[in-house]
Amino acid sequence: MIYNVCRSLLRIIYKILFRLEPSGLENIPKEGGVLLTSNHISLFDPPTIGILLDRKVHFMAKKELFDVFGFGWLITQLGAFPVKRGGVSKESIKISLNILRSGKVMGIFPEGSRNDEGAGKKGAASFALRTDAVVIPVAIIGNYKLFRKVRVIYGKPVDLTPFKENPTQDSVDLATHEIMSRIAELKAQGSLLQ
Repeated sequence: MIYNVCRSLLRIIYKILFRLEPSGLENIPKEGGVLLTSNHISLFDPPTIGILLDRKVHFMAKKELFDVFGFGWLITQLGAFPVKRGGVSKESIKISLNILRSGKVMGIFPEGSRNDEGAGKKGAASFALRTDAVVIPVAIIGNYKLFRKVRVIYGKPVDLTPFKENPTQDSVDLATHEIMSRIAELKAQGSLLQ
């Protein structure tokens, strides 16, 4: 209930303030585990890629945020779960895998922190290879300036089947490269439309 109300409110706010424009929503499965993998440019990114979907999207959030009175409860209701700063704990990994294996949607930023470097951390690929979740690359194009357009492109699923057959560290590296390449392609495509 709280999630639906907040999502509806944020859709209106983001549409007005950032002229939020999605494309490719048809690429997101209506059911089953989905891993949204996006570039990361701002604190606004999690709502940006989540509010456009009709499914609830779960995200990792800094553990310290859950210690803020009232705020921790709110972000828990909105699908966030805690992760320790400086590394993902076994508990966070377990929660992530459970979310995906139970047919829910999770958002992750393979770049790790807000940057524009295109380097990828291996968590997204690791989660994808250990579950049957569909991996959807996402590109956020724009810079959240008031009344300037922010475009969100949801790409076609990334086929990681070749890397699942014999999972090794090399296959995780290759899967990470594949995911990051697809995000980069979407960013390039989106930049041409700006």
